[in-house]
Amino acid sequence: MKMDLYVMKFGGNAIRGKEAMMRLCREIAQMRSQGAKVILVHGGGPEISAEMERRGMQPKKVAGIRITDPETLDVTEKVLSDLNKDVVGCLIEAGVDAIGMPGYHCAMFVKKPPMKVVEDGEEKEVDVGLVGEVSECDPTSLMDLLEQDIVPVIYPIGKDKDGRRLNVNADTMVAGIAASVPCKEMLAITDVPGILMDVNDPNSKLDRVTLEEIDDLIAKGVISGGMVPKVEACRKAILAGVGTVRMVNGTDPECIVADVMKEGSLRGTVIVR
Repeated sequence: MKMDLYVMKFGGNAIRGKEAMMRLCREIAQMRSQGAKVILVHGGGPEISAEMERRGMQPKKVAGIRITDPETLDVTEKVLSDLNKDVVGCLIEAGVDAIGMPGYHCAMFVKKPPMKVVEDGEEKEVDVGLVGEVSECDPTSLMDLLEQDIVPVIYPIGKDKDGRRLNVNADTMVAGIAASVPCKEMLAITDVPGILMDVNDPNSKLDRVTLEEIDDLIAKGVISGGMVPKVEACRKAILAGVGTVRMVNGTDPECIVADVMKEGSLRGTVIVR
């Protein structure tokens, strides 16, 4: 089936609050009126941390991954499920049919093995707890919804083969989904205009970059700090089999995603293998 399918992912740093969410949803409505199909995946890191703190729990992360015990998982699932309902509500308000679901409705997961991390110059092994990785994805239900002109909205809670729930990084989730469908482009909606040669100059944005060039930019320190996990998430999707990943700015008041359908659009940074 030939379709212009865009798989989009956003987190709480890029799209925050009802107004920003409505703007994204109206742009998705615009894209769909021009024939595009959309799958939306969302995280909710800032909201999860805020809720944990509200309950007097101490959020712990290692190498950007939330250490997840059963109590943390309960909070994570509740926050993501509530957020998912909000996203679906905004899409419907924007005139888009949408259905929300957890990741385990369309994919299978395995628990992430203990990871090696370097802390204070020492390498050690850390078990991040109930954290999952995508082992396989069955896109049948997603493709059925797209055929009916419905946008699937997925939040990253998984289950393993024994039915044990797992917290999944949204970037891991979207890479697995985008690689399993005939995706024209994966859109990583972030809080930056794209990859910048100079972080203080929005005009220094790179329009297109390869994985090899990304390695070079990381080695030179051009890509550093919070940008590294963003580009690594895009790399994950490319290595999983997605042809093109585009990093766009969710905080742009003019346009977030609608422009990407235009031939030769220079919106954001396009990342290819």
